[in-house]
Amino acid sequence: MATLKDILRKIGAVKKTQQITRAMNMVAAAKLRSTQGKVEAFNPYAAKFAEVLENLASRIDPDIHPLLVRKETVSRVELLHFSADRGLCGSFNAQLLNRAERWLKEQKSGGVDPSMTVVGRKGRDYFKKTDAVITDAHVQVYGKIDMSFINQMTRQFTDRFLNDELDEVYMMYTRFVSMARQEITLVKLLPVEPPQKAAEEAETLAEYLCEPGAEELMIDLLPKHISVQIYNAFLQNEVSEHAARMAAMDNATKNCKEMIQNLTLAYNKARQAAITAELMDIVGGAEALKTA
Repeated sequence: MATLKDILRKIGAVKKTQQITRAMNMVAAAKLRSTQGKVEAFNPYAAKFAEVLENLASRIDPDIHPLLVRKETVSRVELLHFSADRGLCGSFNAQLLNRAERWLKEQKSGGVDPSMTVVGRKGRDYFKKTDAVITDAHVQVYGKIDMSFINQMTRQFTDRFLNDELDEVYMMYTRFVSMARQEITLVKLLPVEPPQKAAEEAETLAEYLCEPGAEELMIDLLPKHISVQIYNAFLQNEVSEHAARMAAMDNATKNCKEMIQNLTLAYNKARQAAITAELMDIVGGAEALKTA
């Protein structure tokens, strides 16, 4: 049975852990608010960009640009995979890694040769230990990226696609839905598939006057469309990570509280048992003196 000193030591250790988890929860909450502000500021631009692209796609030939043309045979694909740089965020990283692992196996079983561009230290460290082909890795970039960095990534993907080094490019990240729900999302980046609306919705789209023409404007917007999607994935994955870490640290803090209560109860029982044992020794000694 644990001694009173051992139980007190455990209570002190759990209390220190509780302080750490509570502090990490507060830090995650502050980062979440900051990143959520970026997402809310970017969403109107992304929504309007998608609306313009929908309008243009409904008015032009879908084969006006090589980025829109599907390859006849698909044998080489690339996955842009997002994960976190740090842990302590519940099953956030594990779900992303497992989903990517399944995707890679599906591609290989279909006779396709997959490769990866990974964002996040957790993904890089995991896939370096497997037989996955890592083309490029970006770590410690969350919160530091700008559109020049995103445009450079877009240029690398489009150049490889146009040079027939890749047949398709996909992107996997976690989309923030709510504090309690984050969804793993798989998006095809190349060839570009402009968002399409239903026929009845398409009739209600605003008619844009384009100068230069719709085809020239569409060609110019295609790389920007890819950049918008990649930048949105960075923001969505980052805010999802903070939400997951906030929930994980909140659960850890509650678990610490329960452990402290259980250890305190065990300490009180052990102390009562020790007091009872001492009283029994005293009573036994007194009875022995009476009979002496």
